[in-house]
Amino acid sequence: MASGSASLMWFRKGLRIHDNPALDFARQESERLYPVFIIDPRYMEPDLNAFSPGSTRAGINRIKFLLESLVDLDLNLKKLGSRLLILRGEPEKVLIHCLKEWNIRKLCFEYDTDPYYKALDIKVKNYAVAAGIEVFSPVSHTLFNPADIIDMNGGKPPLSYQSFVKIAGQPSCPLSTTVSSLPPVGDLGSCETSEVPTIEELGYRNVTQQEFSPFKGGESEALKRLAECMKRKDFVANFEKPKGNPAAFLSPETTILSPYLKFGCLSSRYFYQQIQDVYKTMPNHTSPPVSLLGQLLWRDFFYTVAFGTPNFDKMKGNGICKQIPWKDDDKLLEAWREARTGFPWIDAIMVQLRQWGWMHHLARHSVACFLTRGDLFVHWEKGRDVFERLLIDSDWAINNGNWLWLSCSSFFYQYNRIYSPISFGKKYDPKGDYIRHFLPVLKDMPKEYIYEPWTAPLSVQKKANCIIGKDYPMPVVSHDSASKECRRGVAEAYALNKELNDSIGEEDLKNLRRKLDEETPEQETKPKRYRQKLIG
Repeated sequence: MASGSASLMWFRKGLRIHDNPALDFARQESERLYPVFIIDPRYMEPDLNAFSPGSTRAGINRIKFLLESLVDLDLNLKKLGSRLLILRGEPEKVLIHCLKEWNIRKLCFEYDTDPYYKALDIKVKNYAVAAGIEVFSPVSHTLFNPADIIDMNGGKPPLSYQSFVKIAGQPSCPLSTTVSSLPPVGDLGSCETSEVPTIEELGYRNVTQQEFSPFKGGESEALKRLAECMKRKDFVANFEKPKGNPAAFLSPETTILSPYLKFGCLSSRYFYQQIQDVYKTMPNHTSPPVSLLGQLLWRDFFYTVAFGTPNFDKMKGNGICKQIPWKDDDKLLEAWREARTGFPWIDAIMVQLRQWGWMHHLARHSVACFLTRGDLFVHWEKGRDVFERLLIDSDWAINNGNWLWLSCSSFFYQYNRIYSPISFGKKYDPKGDYIRHFLPVLKDMPKEYIYEPWTAPLSVQKKANCIIGKDYPMPVVSHDSASKECRRGVAEAYALNKELNDSIGEEDLKNLRRKLDEETPEQETKPKRYRQKLIG
């Protein structure tokens, strides 16, 4: 690289200094380095019509987490003699303008498998190559390169975890170089840059919410949490998913490192290495798929399947997705989304999701199963959209993969195994402390009725200052009959998929939906007391 040359480091995810091959390459033999983050209106601009505070695509908690991560990245860059340049606008146009204005000879950015970035990166690369700019875009968001795994599997993604692990082998080690300084930022010319904006400066001025996410964004926080987690050697060695208490919210029984992995504040390769180091001192430890190491491999598994499966985020046109005639019921969807199902365990989880942007993986399983194949039979894509918006760790590949799994549309087909919206939570939290925290309307309900308040005598409801049907809703369905109908619906859909060799058309689905509706009297799925109320 010639003397006096300038490099541009384009941050998107990968918001960190440690184990960042793109940043490492950008700084080498460069006299000037421009570290850039572009605020994309598609993700950041306020949407006043959305069902919760935030932009069209992201809730307020995730936007706050991202801004905190950017502030931290800027501080860490300043310690190395650099700083983060914030620009706004359509990324492709903004970036191309900067490449010209700053006479960039080397463009570096972490490879991204999300469809939006894949399409964007092709355009940017095409411009850069035509302009004689060197492009370096390494895979460092995951342990493995999904394309390599697919190549090793004969051009198709492995569709089981076991086959993925067998093919993948050991991941490469994280970069061991410690960055002590970076080249200075050059002249900015006509490119309008700014400091990291506050949430108010982005246009979010009147956000009212009872609680916000207790998890702060940034690489510094990620490494602090990782170090604290690794000190708990017994926890690391004995970690076993899906165990853990989904109702433990003050001290969650998990690492809570997923948001930091999602934004790349924490390198998954560095996390992997740290776990291995603990295992060396604790020879008796759990193994994949249930171990902590196994969870990182699950993450890569979903990334690989998502990367190699056209229409992975849809039911239609998705070759690995069972075609199921889900209901198109906006009222049921809204009741679930707005925490008004009448099932306190489900509603408390949905309140935690909205307020914190996070909940335990078993809590996610509960509400996803309830919405789809467990009780409401609403399309998994609708639930996916809600999670995609509200979760701070929402990740395109993993979110879609988990919804496909939990709706029994792909990967997992034991649809008879349903999470009860009553007994599952009670097993972990018999007193209902979790429900009392997130649903204060039920805080005085006796523990005998906290999971099924509609069964409480009226005198008990009055004493608890919570009349069911007035202060807190009646259940939207009767769990016993609704889950029975859901099982039947999935069973019939599976049978039809098999009969038609997974070539189900729109008309086939409509006919099956009609058949299921005709055979299910609506009142059968209503709770008994609710039915009496309607009749009386």
